[in-house]
Amino acid sequence: MLLTGLALAVAQWRRRRGGRGTGVLVDLEGHGREDSVPGVDVSRTAGWFTSIHPVRLDAGGATGGAAVKKVKEQLRAVPDVLGYGLLRHVDGDEELAEVPRAQIAFNYLGRIADGGDGGDWTLAPEELPAGEDPRMPMAHALEVNALTRDLPAGPVLSATWTWPGGLLDSADVRELAEGWFAALRGLVADVAGGAAGGFTPSDLLVELDQGEIDKLQTAWRQKK
Repeated sequence: MLLTGLALAVAQWRRRRGGRGTGVLVDLEGHGREDSVPGVDVSRTAGWFTSIHPVRLDAGGATGGAAVKKVKEQLRAVPDVLGYGLLRHVDGDEELAEVPRAQIAFNYLGRIADGGDGGDWTLAPEELPAGEDPRMPMAHALEVNALTRDLPAGPVLSATWTWPGGLLDSADVRELAEGWFAALRGLVADVAGGAAGGFTPSDLLVELDQGEIDKLQTAWRQKK
């Protein structure tokens, strides 16, 4: 859902500036604890095993639930994410090295309890120090770190947007961020209204395209 909203927001942001195309190349950052090696138990380890890999997202002009389904299938088509880092940086794959790098990085940090109830995992009260040397160049033109916090009044989604001041204007980034939240509100409204959901090709053992699946589901609903 979050990445679908980002793809829709970037496409709209681009159109307003005279650009074309609906696709966006994003570097996805993860915790790196995928079950890539059978039998390996990382439950007693501490720290980050950060992984990052590129993915091209394209809703293709679709909106709402149809856009979510397109992005869902694109994400499921991505092979082992840890393999990219090995090929690109350890093996020095020349073909991957020549591919244009993503200008946007996205990291969803997950959902944490922040109710001040003294649970096992809560946010530390002190301010965190800067995580990098200010002289080090940024790896992306725009980095988005999203987090869901479970507050007493309910869960709250927040995002931190980071960019080089000499490259992007703060007003432009704010417009993109507001477009992202607007897209997410639209997707949530579709879900609440029953206009989203349903199977996609990767959910099934038989080979059906999305159009065939939608027709079967519509026929089933009408029969009921």
